[in-house]
Amino acid sequence: MSSDPITSAFSPSGAEVIARSLEVDIDHTADQLSADEFSTFYEIERTAQAILNGGFSQIALQFPDELLHDSVPIFRLLKQRVGPGRDLYVLADTSYGSCCVDEVAAQHVDADLMVHYGHACMSQTYRLPVIYVFGKKLIDVDQCVNKFAALVRALPPPEESEGKNRVALRYDVAYHHRAGEILDKLRESTQDLPVEITCHLLPTRLDPPVANPAPPTDAADSSPENSTEAPPSTILYIGPESLGLTNLLMTHSSSQVYSYDPSSSASSTRLESPKSNRLLMRRFAAVQKARDADVFGILVGTLGVASYLPLIAHLRAQLARARKKSYTISVGKLNPAKLANFMEVECFVLVACPENSVVESKEFFKPIVTPFELEVALMPEGTWTGRYVLDFEQLLAESKALGTDEERDVNGDEDEEDRDRPSFSLVTGKYRSARQFRGISASNMDPSAIVLRNQNGTVATLADSAAALYLQSRTYQGLEARVGEDAPSVLEQGRSGIARGYGDDRRLGSKDVEVGK
Repeated sequence: MSSDPITSAFSPSGAEVIARSLEVDIDHTADQLSADEFSTFYEIERTAQAILNGGFSQIALQFPDELLHDSVPIFRLLKQRVGPGRDLYVLADTSYGSCCVDEVAAQHVDADLMVHYGHACMSQTYRLPVIYVFGKKLIDVDQCVNKFAALVRALPPPEESEGKNRVALRYDVAYHHRAGEILDKLRESTQDLPVEITCHLLPTRLDPPVANPAPPTDAADSSPENSTEAPPSTILYIGPESLGLTNLLMTHSSSQVYSYDPSSSASSTRLESPKSNRLLMRRFAAVQKARDADVFGILVGTLGVASYLPLIAHLRAQLARARKKSYTISVGKLNPAKLANFMEVECFVLVACPENSVVESKEFFKPIVTPFELEVALMPEGTWTGRYVLDFEQLLAESKALGTDEERDVNGDEDEEDRDRPSFSLVTGKYRSARQFRGISASNMDPSAIVLRNQNGTVATLADSAAALYLQSRTYQGLEARVGEDAPSVLEQGRSGIARGYGDDRRLGSKDVEVGK
């Protein structure tokens, strides 16, 4: 392989892409374990028994980047226990977030079962049954119970109307194996207090819904409105800072949230609730930017979460009812370079699992909001009580309670307000008139929306195409067609070869080539 810098610049071999190193935070929890402890840590026996009992033959093993180094020994252990006649496949690079079940990659190998390792968002799937192996991180149960019991005893007495203080226990999935023990000991140590402690233990297997999708079972990502019960006044969370904890703070902003991190050297409890106001204020700023947008891009951030297709259809209908233009875009994992290609889009709506829905990176050129934030932005008054929802099923259920999208389209035309009325923007501090992308009459059409289509004088209207309108506003619009203006050229033989050495090149010497002349 030539090491000439000029040659490599014009004709890269691709070796640098293969040799490029990526920064990955490797999880070394299982590195120092013995063979028996390793099998227990990754629940080899439980997984193999589930495969045999279910009669599955094509099994996909999904690993996040931080656990990929453990995939080979896990594969070998499972292969020994399930025997011949069953194929195992390791899925390493996920299509979207590693916390979601990658059903798209599993379909490539025609898998009938997915085994998901590591952290999981516990979103309901709709194609494949999933066995979850969370791992078993170390935790001092007695210390955790003593810390939480001290917090519970320090709570103010409940009001007479409530009777008891409602306390909820939440945890990171890595501590699922000790959650039941912690709950029992915490209830035993506080049984003399007027307190009710609840905890929804996470399942280790999810099957696709047969008829009606079941509500999500992940209490850490659900909102208090998912049940008819009143939200807990205090939430005790076990685990480090993570997206799960952030979503918990946003969806339970009215509750006092305390966290206990077993991996921290201090291993002390900390009040996390003051962060809720700052988080919601940043999201409120994104909502205000969405209110000023007229062109939206619906980003498909998941293909494995149940109800993502009905939600996308609902968002399209919602934007069309508000006279907004929408484009549905599937770009895989998000990065600023991908979204920068859609310059005509003024705001993006991300349809993803709860843990990946909130994007606050300042590197993106346009704001990215959640489906619930879009609903708030499309409200006439733009008021927000601080309530926050991330669950697909809850959003669709609340929308269905207000009527189907077709019924709301018919009823909305009867009492529609004056859409030409300008609105005040809290972002710019000025009044603005919204563009309308549906139902525009010829008399109200902007003259810039009529363009010359060809040299014969045919015109085209671009009133409902945000991309075409944006193209007309650009200085450079691509190569000119010049149809009928230039005479056809004489057909000649073209050059053959590659850019660094065409067939008709005349070298000055055997090796001496002057660059730039």
